Amino acid sequence: MSNIKKLKSLVSTGRMSRREFMGYATAAGVTVSAASSFYAGAARAMPQRGGTVTVAHAHGSTTDVLDPGTYTNDFTIELSHYTNNFLTEIDTDGSVIPEAAESWEASDDASEWTFRLRDGIMFHDGRKVTAKDVVASFNHHRGPDTTSVAAPVIGSVVEIKADGENAVVFTLAGGNADFPFSISDYHLPIKPATEDGIEWESGIGCGPYQLKDFEAGVSASFERFDGYWKTNRAWFDAIEALAVGDSTARSNALTTGQVDIITSPDLATVHLMARNPNLVIEETAGAGHYGLPMHVDEAPFDDNNIRQAIKYSVDREEIVQKILKGHGYVGNDHPIGLSNRYVASNEELPQKSYDPDKAKWYLQQSGMSSIDVDIHVADAAFRGAIDTAQLIQASAAAGGVNINVIREPDDGYWSNVWDVHGWTGTYWGGRPTEDMMFTVAYDKDAAWNETNFNHDRFQELLVAARSELDEGIRREMYVEMQVICSDEGGALIPLFNNFIWARNKSIAHEEQMAANWDLDGHRWC
Repeated sequence: MSNIKKLKSLVSTGRMSRREFMGYATAAGVTVSAASSFYAGAARAMPQRGGTVTVAHAHGSTTDVLDPGTYTNDFTIELSHYTNNFLTEIDTDGSVIPEAAESWEASDDASEWTFRLRDGIMFHDGRKVTAKDVVASFNHHRGPDTTSVAAPVIGSVVEIKADGENAVVFTLAGGNADFPFSISDYHLPIKPATEDGIEWESGIGCGPYQLKDFEAGVSASFERFDGYWKTNRAWFDAIEALAVGDSTARSNALTTGQVDIITSPDLATVHLMARNPNLVIEETAGAGHYGLPMHVDEAPFDDNNIRQAIKYSVDREEIVQKILKGHGYVGNDHPIGLSNRYVASNEELPQKSYDPDKAKWYLQQSGMSSIDVDIHVADAAFRGAIDTAQLIQASAAAGGVNINVIREPDDGYWSNVWDVHGWTGTYWGGRPTEDMMFTVAYDKDAAWNETNFNHDRFQELLVAARSELDEGIRREMYVEMQVICSDEGGALIPLFNNFIWARNKSIAHEEQMAANWDLDGHRWC
C-alpha cells in the first residue's frame, strides 16, 4: 500500500497520467476496479491552475526596499522567493538540491566549487540567465563598498568567475563543506547583470512570479511568469501579499474570506480557528527562535556575570506555555535547533532553568546585590514579545534583576529600535546549517551580529568547523560554539517556536513541507 500511496501522490500533483497509474497499480497486484477507485480519489485532489491567492503576512516595514541585500523580515523574504530563483534550494527533507544550477562539483578540499546552470532559464523581461548574471549577483554582496547583510554568508569567497556562459566557479579562502547550503540564502537570488552591478530596482528576477506593484510596509502584487521553467509549480494566476501586523486582524481576514493564507495566527485563539471547517492550521517544527539580544559591548551587558544573572532569571517553561501555548520548546541561549545536525545534547550542554539564587550569585560576582535594566520591545519583534518581556520582568525580580519594559511602536521597529538599544527583542527563522546561522548572526563582522559578539575562540572555531570534513570533529566544534554562546554570549534565547500558519481549505499542498522556514520554507508560492 505504501507504493500505491506514492502513486496517488504523483497523480494528485499532476505528475502521473491515468494510463501510467493503472499500469503500475495493476502490476502491483491491485484489481482494475480498485485501481480505478484509487485514481479517481487522487485525481479529485489534483491542483487546479488559476485564480488569485491573497496572503497576509505578520511582518513588513515602510523602510523595506527591493535590494536583496537588505531583506530583514518575512514580507521581503517571501517577495524574494515569489520573484527569484537561486543556485540551490532546501528540499522538504532539509537536504540541499539544485535550482537554477543543475549540478555542482567541489575540489577535494571543498575550497573550489563549480556550478553548472540549467539551460534556457529566462528573466521576466525575456533575457536569458547566464553565468555573467550569477557573478554580478554574488558580487553585489561582496567588496568593501557593499551594504549587504549577506556579506558574511559569502565572506570566504575570494574569487567568482564565469567559465563560459553556463558555469560559475567559486574559489574560497578555505574549505566549506556546506557551501551549497549557504548559497540558498534568501539574500542571494540571481538578478540581471548591469554594467556596474545588478538590476534590483525593477524587481525583475527569474522566479515564478513577476512583481506588478510594491508599496513598502503595505502590500505587493504579483502575476505568474508564463516563461517559468519549472513544471507543476506556480499554480496561481496572481498573488496579493499584504503586511498586516495585528494578529487579530489577520485571523479575522482569514475567517471572513478576505484572505486565503495568514502567517503567525494568534496562538490564544488558534484552537478556535481549527474548529472552522473551512480552515486548516499548519504547523512544522524547525530552528525558528525568539530572542532578546544584549549588546555585550555596552554597560551593563558588557559584564558576563550580568548577562548570566539575566539568563538564570527566566522561567523558560512558563514562556513556552504562555506565549507559544506549547507550540515550541525551550531554548538554551544558542541558535541551533532540534532540526539542525549538530545540536548539543543536554549532557554536552545542560539546559539552563529558572534559578533566582544563581542569578543573585552572578550579581554578587559583578559586585552588585541588584540591578536595574531597560528592555525595548514591540510585538513587531515577535508575536508576544511584550508579554514575554513582562513575564521575564516578573520572574527576574526574585533574583535581584529589576527590568523596565519599554514598549516601542511596531512600525519602524527594525530600523529604529532593534540593534540600536542595548537590549531588544528579535526573531530568527533559523538556518539549515550551523555555519549559516553562526555566520549571519554571531560572526564578529556580521551586519546582523545583534549582540556585537566578538569572541576569539568562537571565531577560530567558526573558520575551522566549516572546512572540517571529519563529521565527529565537526560536531565537537559546533557543540563548543553552542556552549560559548550559551555561557558567554549576549543572546537570551528562551524558546524555539514552531512555524504556524493557517489557510483556507481550498488551498492545498504536497504531503511534506520544509521546516527550515515558515510557509514551507518560504516557498509555498
